[in-house]
Amino acid sequence: MGSFIIISTFLLVLLLFPSFHPKCGASASADEAAALLKWKASFQNQNNSFLTSWNLQSINAKKSSVLPCTWAGISCIDGKIFGSIPKQIGNLSKLSYLNFYANELSQEIPPEICNLTNLTHLDFGSNQLSGPIPVAMENLISLQFLSFNQFSGPLPELLCQSGILHNITVSENMLTGPIPKSLQNCSSLVRAHFNSNRFQGNLSEMFGIYPVLDFIDLSNNKFYGKLSSNWGKCKILTTLVVAKNNITGAIPPEIGNLTQLHKLDLSSNYLSGEIPREVGKLASMLKLDLHDNQLTGSIPQELGIGELTQLSELDLSRNFFTGEIPSEFQSLQSLGTLDLSQNNLSGSIPKALAELPGLLHINLSFNNLEGPIPSALYKEIVRSTEEFSETYCIGKGGCGSHSILVYEYLERGSLAKILSIEEEAKELDWQKRLNIIKGVAHALSYMHHDCSPPIVHRDISSNNILLDPECEAHVSDFGTSKFLRRDSSNWSSLAGTYGYVAPEFAYTMKVNEKCDVYSFGVLTMEVIKGKHPGDLIANLMSSKLEEIELKDLLDQRLLYPNEQIEKSLISVLKLARECLHVEPQCRPTMLIISRLISAC
Repeated sequence: MGSFIIISTFLLVLLLFPSFHPKCGASASADEAAALLKWKASFQNQNNSFLTSWNLQSINAKKSSVLPCTWAGISCIDGKIFGSIPKQIGNLSKLSYLNFYANELSQEIPPEICNLTNLTHLDFGSNQLSGPIPVAMENLISLQFLSFNQFSGPLPELLCQSGILHNITVSENMLTGPIPKSLQNCSSLVRAHFNSNRFQGNLSEMFGIYPVLDFIDLSNNKFYGKLSSNWGKCKILTTLVVAKNNITGAIPPEIGNLTQLHKLDLSSNYLSGEIPREVGKLASMLKLDLHDNQLTGSIPQELGIGELTQLSELDLSRNFFTGEIPSEFQSLQSLGTLDLSQNNLSGSIPKALAELPGLLHINLSFNNLEGPIPSALYKEIVRSTEEFSETYCIGKGGCGSHSILVYEYLERGSLAKILSIEEEAKELDWQKRLNIIKGVAHALSYMHHDCSPPIVHRDISSNNILLDPECEAHVSDFGTSKFLRRDSSNWSSLAGTYGYVAPEFAYTMKVNEKCDVYSFGVLTMEVIKGKHPGDLIANLMSSKLEEIELKDLLDQRLLYPNEQIEKSLISVLKLARECLHVEPQCRPTMLIISRLISAC
């Protein structure tokens, strides 16, 4: 084996073994060294100068914590790999598994990668790669898993020409054009993430029947046309998300055939007509979201008397529904969130709603409802707020049969609004901003560690932090909050605001306190920067703190802080960095954060 090949091979090692990089501060393990030695044993020329250091004898116990970082050709960088993908990678013709996930690779994919015809798994996710996807990628006929990021242009036309592609993830790019015909007829497809791009075209003509499809997300694109009845023939589909497009027409009744469907999100489109009664057959449904459409008619009673016994979230808001709220909703014993706001509903609120054991969030505002709030529901509201300070709960009373709760109005509004207005943002000096961060930290610490059961907010963002006249922070909007049951798995549908949601939600829907910790880290950077940090998060996590200029993380609308405030800001930013760790178990608890931040 020539030295040229060895050098390119070492480049590959650096890219393909992310576990060599420290995880939660730990260095590479002896297990990883053993894996490299096994790989070395497969080389024909093991006496090459690069390989002589690849052994365990020269490493004593004191150095065992850093192997194989001391070996020639191996670099253990603190968390990330930088630079471009070398074109020599195309020489590794027998390579079958290539994973670049979660690094800092940039520039375009070299076309030589298309020489790797034995690839079955290719993951470019969470990098800074850009440019078009090489057309010759369609020649990778063994490909089963494909993940991209930050790319533009169309998808290669023949991506699934082999008919064995299982997983394609191209979410959050700038990809354009229609979905290729090869993917339209890709019967091997199991999971597909097309969301958050600029795809367009007639949705009713783009997708066929997928016998093994489990998950598909088409949201936040420019698709138009109607929903095809073919979706009802994808028998094992568990998640169908087509939100934020330009879909028109009625919801096909064939959707009711998807007995394994857990999540149906058709929100923010132009759907019309009535909800088909067949939706009541979806026995596995956990979340049904049809908000922000043009749906009409009455809410079908089949949603209550049907088979939706596991339904936990129902959002029919911002439509044109008429008639009464079905009393049959009393059968939805697992319901935790019910939003029927901004419709034309009339009549009284069914008393049975107050008796639903898990109902945490109900929004019936902006309708034509009348009559009293059911007494049990009113008492539950009072019970839920009885520990609030008198500062926030001004009083309770009523007029006739109408019960009333009165709360203080926080006139300054949301933190997001204040930061977006230059004059108001300048009024939030560094000390006030530190106090806001401390206030949110203390509130989350209370929710996570002093409440029984603990409460996870799930939507910490600048829009949900309200300020009073003294600029004291108040955490608001508990509509997506969730009680954590220690004897439960705590699985949930995705909630939260884009840009604040913890990255583990990309592959799991399990809720714990560390979701809020990540969101708190983003919020902390936003308060200090004066706007959402965006790409600064990646820069902060991939760089050593001493390499980062504090001024680059500060709101330029304020004067540079004095020495004392500067030290506090640095300490807070260090905490924020810990909160943003990609591994949930590596993030500190809010109790620890609250205690540390009090000293800042």
